[in-house]
Amino acid sequence: MSFSVSAEAYGRFMGRFSEPLADSFVDLLNPQRGSTALDVGCGPGALTGRLVAALGDEAVTAVDPMPEFLEALRSRWPGVRALRGSAEELPLADDVVDLAVAQLVVHFMKDPVAGLGEMRRVTRPAGTVAATVWDLAGDTSPLSDFWAGAVAVDPTVTTEAWMPGARAGHLAALFDQAGFADARTTTLTVTVSFSSFEEWWEPFTFGVGPAGAYVASLDEPGQERLRESCRTHLPDAPFQVTGQAWTVVARA
Repeated sequence: MSFSVSAEAYGRFMGRFSEPLADSFVDLLNPQRGSTALDVGCGPGALTGRLVAALGDEAVTAVDPMPEFLEALRSRWPGVRALRGSAEELPLADDVVDLAVAQLVVHFMKDPVAGLGEMRRVTRPAGTVAATVWDLAGDTSPLSDFWAGAVAVDPTVTTEAWMPGARAGHLAALFDQAGFADARTTTLTVTVSFSSFEEWWEPFTFGVGPAGAYVASLDEPGQERLRESCRTHLPDAPFQVTGQAWTVVARA
């Protein structure tokens, strides 16, 4: 699995879904001017940009382990405090932000409970901590058709269904383990239109995340079998893909 890719590659792979998800996430949280926010695992800035629009760039801090993503983020929002670091060891002092958020990140944390605990640590008392993860264990994530196609070709393939927070109730359970007393779960849904199958398929060949790593592990005939299997799980073009994300909001 790799996220050591360009911001453009990541954007074409997941940004097409994460950007509208960020709109819905920020609408749900409704951050108010005068408050400060932290974007944990910010990537190239899908959620960061929405926080900047709501609060102003100097009110936003963004943390990510990938220098490529931080460079892309700084070029777009030079006023944002962009820091290299992991969720499990956030490079911030205690009680310094009003809102700490993680979009499509918890399932990739090495220790999700520790990562959520760090988000709680850096958030002021009565502040908000929130996270959202695709329903990867169900059939309503943007990657469901891809993994269904993969399983049809190779029933032994390891999908993303096992990942932390990706099944019903598990994200809330992780919040509970991290010490949050009033975590509330909801779902966010986005729908993305595709004009052709190739528009949908090509970003899977960029090597991004578990899906991209799986494609890259196959030889050319294997990739072609996977490609055609995925095609059978999608409607004729043009078509839409809907993704649902488990979302938890809690007080620090």
